[in-house]
Amino acid sequence: MYIMEGLKDWFPYESFRPYQEEMLNTAGLCAEEGRICLIDAPTGSGKSSVVSALLAKANGKKIIIAVRTISQLNIFLRELELIKKKQSRLKVAYLVGKRNMCPMGIDGDVYRMCEGLKAFSSSLMRDRAHKGSLMPAGDPVIKNQLKRQDRDHPLLCPYFIRSRVFIENDGLKMTPSNLLRTKAEQVSKTLVPPEKIHEMCGELCPYEVMLQGARDADVILMNFHHLFSETIREQMYQSLNIEPSQTILLIDEAHNCGDTIQSIQSVSINERTVELSQNELAHMRGRIGGVESIAAMLPQVTAFMESLKRSTKAEDWFDPVMFSKFLLRGSIYNRLDDIVDDLLRIYEAIREKKFQEGDFREIPTERIMEFFLRILQAGTDPAYLSIYRKDEDVISLRVQNIDPSSTLRDIAGVHAAVIMISGTLSPVESFRKLYFRDADATTLSLPNAFPKKNRMVFCAGDITSAYSMRKDPDNHERILGYIRSFAGLKGNLAVYFPSYELLNIYSEDLPSKFNKKEVFIESQDTGTAAEDLKKFLSLPDSGKSGIIFGVCGGKWSEGLDYRGELLNGALVIGLPLAPYNEVRRMIIQYFKNRFGEEGEFISYTLPAINKALQALGRVLRTPDDRGVLVLGESRFLDKKIRKGLPEWMQEELIECNLSSFTKDTERW
Repeated sequence: MYIMEGLKDWFPYESFRPYQEEMLNTAGLCAEEGRICLIDAPTGSGKSSVVSALLAKANGKKIIIAVRTISQLNIFLRELELIKKKQSRLKVAYLVGKRNMCPMGIDGDVYRMCEGLKAFSSSLMRDRAHKGSLMPAGDPVIKNQLKRQDRDHPLLCPYFIRSRVFIENDGLKMTPSNLLRTKAEQVSKTLVPPEKIHEMCGELCPYEVMLQGARDADVILMNFHHLFSETIREQMYQSLNIEPSQTILLIDEAHNCGDTIQSIQSVSINERTVELSQNELAHMRGRIGGVESIAAMLPQVTAFMESLKRSTKAEDWFDPVMFSKFLLRGSIYNRLDDIVDDLLRIYEAIREKKFQEGDFREIPTERIMEFFLRILQAGTDPAYLSIYRKDEDVISLRVQNIDPSSTLRDIAGVHAAVIMISGTLSPVESFRKLYFRDADATTLSLPNAFPKKNRMVFCAGDITSAYSMRKDPDNHERILGYIRSFAGLKGNLAVYFPSYELLNIYSEDLPSKFNKKEVFIESQDTGTAAEDLKKFLSLPDSGKSGIIFGVCGGKWSEGLDYRGELLNGALVIGLPLAPYNEVRRMIIQYFKNRFGEEGEFISYTLPAINKALQALGRVLRTPDDRGVLVLGESRFLDKKIRKGLPEWMQEELIECNLSSFTKDTERW
């Protein structure tokens, strides 16, 4: 294998890991040729070094790295810091969510609040500038206003005010202050991690500092929402003067792209949303046309929800056309488009009113408007499903995106190249179809580079989480038997279930200690779960061990790095398939129409396999880690499901029953 031209100037290590050179060459060539590339590379492959290959082939283009979590961002910052030792002129900036970066520390919609505070601040600053005060931070009137404002309900942002000055250039022009420019240059050169950015920026807004730094940066890291939300992406690119055709995208943890896009493009409402919107509209009567008509129509939405309470199903599809007819029948409107037009105008008026009052809370009518926009879309686009959910006696209506390919194809179409990497992008050809349909793309799947002797991979052939077997007493006892045998392994361990329902069934009678291990059961409360996990991870330092019982796709199974002795084994009970109902059947049929029989695997089985792989992937994080990986589900032995596992796992899989598993783990 040859070393790609220019790579040695950017690759920060003395040698390559196994298969790493092939990965970097593939990524670099695709960047150079302007292609889509999907790389499935297990933990330890050195995926973060792909950025060095892209820098070697950038040829003046910017590189944007999309990450999902702060921990992923920090991994790339460490990689780029090493690259800077070879290329000291490299400039890097990152843009994470404003909630993490805003120094104001106020609850509420941070984005809406930021927009409002900047607008009020700009208005006052401009007014003072016209009176000769070109340095807002030193203006006595502005300083006095800042002192007097209510800290819990501010109208001005002192951090933004310190970041701007005015210059006289064919009139007054507001421009970044020298302090902001200096800080931006400083952070883009020194790669300040997120946990230290507030300290580094001092009295300036960290987001504004990074935004300024990003304008001149060679590499920009941003979170998934910045990239996959069309509105945010367009605004950001325009602000930073980014030309997509001159930008290479690197998307990390690419197996999460679909879920993120579907979340962004889906919207739901319930009776409470309608009630809050009605209260808002009551304050707008007589101020703008259409308010009375919308207010008279909204009870029809509530009536539609009431009619669904008779349903015996927890989730089902509802016809967007019938929904529209139901609403129009009891209103003055003839078309759903007319309702949407009025909602848009009314929302803008409410937004302006709240803006002037310094009220930056969420606007319920905005959610109603977004819901109706999606209902229109669901009427013509099969990639959007209209769904109702019933939780006890509460009905929610949701329009859900089920296909991320349109968004990803659009993004790929305007950027110079798109490189997607993940440790669980297997089988990579299935992800290529899911994300890009029939678009031309290069795919690469790497073997596991970690020593085979350090791991054992089991698949239980005598237990299952299939619904038809959940009440089978023998199956239940065998699952408990696997858990008991697995708990006999040394060190910290994890057991994962397909759902909280099954987790509760198998954990309800657990003692506080199990096989001398401290027991932790994943809470659905985020704060409690985080505190319990912290205790669990601290046990090895004191010579103790624990066992966590969690959920696939939950708080303890993805995006966490359990290195060394932090986790020595993982057991996944069952196959975490989504509940099969009419909605699921429609989703499967949609993808069958796209891909034939493979559509069911891509839309239904693949996400479940990926959740299981993510859970098992918490164990072996470095070449020196040792661990036992167990798939507690006989369906993984079926050829159609087994093909979804990485090739190395298929080859190493040891089929077992409870007796053989107990014997093998005792020897381990």
